[in-house]
Amino acid sequence: MTVLASRTSTTETRSKQALGVTFSQLGRSFGAAGARQVVLRDITVDVKAGEILAILGTSGCGKSTLLRAAAGLDIPDTGAVLIDGTPVNGIDERCAVAFQEPRLLPWHTLQANVAIGLPKTSSASAGKAKVLELLDLVGLDRFAKHRPREVSGGMAQRTSLARALARNPGVLLLDEPFGALDALTRIRMQDLLLEIHQAQPTTVLLVTHDVDEALQLADRILVLGRRDDDGPGYTISELVSVPGERPRDRNSAELGALRSSLLRMLGVTGH
Repeated sequence: MTVLASRTSTTETRSKQALGVTFSQLGRSFGAAGARQVVLRDITVDVKAGEILAILGTSGCGKSTLLRAAAGLDIPDTGAVLIDGTPVNGIDERCAVAFQEPRLLPWHTLQANVAIGLPKTSSASAGKAKVLELLDLVGLDRFAKHRPREVSGGMAQRTSLARALARNPGVLLLDEPFGALDALTRIRMQDLLLEIHQAQPTTVLLVTHDVDEALQLADRILVLGRRDDDGPGYTISELVSVPGERPRDRNSAELGALRSSLLRMLGVTGH
């Protein structure tokens, strides 16, 4: 899918600057007093402005909790999240989130669903133009008046991405955004995300279970893991730089070796 190749868009000139994100000694636990379970411990990392950082880890390790803390949807017990050097306190308008499910309102058109993401300060005319521009950006301009039930899962997910981009976020938080899609559609959506990232620069934090997806999209990969000899909960076990310019050759030997290494970090052995 190459929906941007033949399109010209003013989105790039109007988008906010990509913003850096800092997790500083972040910790989070859950449960009743006296029986709390530590999930995240001492998460410290600087995400560069404009970077794509993938977050890998086994189920239940706190990947989504980390993303929610960046969005201001979850409050850490210890430490802090800073965006562009400013602490996150409550829901942060500098961020936008897209989830595994598109979460579209079924009674609205795709155009109206994207409009939900617009900043409250947008005028009616500017907002409409922005929405139509974003639908064009994700290749759905011909389907603006369709409702979610009338389009495919991949098209619904593209609508969700457009809605997240509607506020021109400095930070885009993606929580398994392609996890529910079939393999071929997932690859097309990964390519689309890279095109969008080039057309509308933003910092991306991507939670995924898919090692190949992380290798294809990310500048760096953060692996959450346990260190039983160093305290409870999950912390950063590895922070890996991915070699090569995007788009990358999915079959390269270099990525293949890194894939094997990441799988071992996640406890997956054998072929």
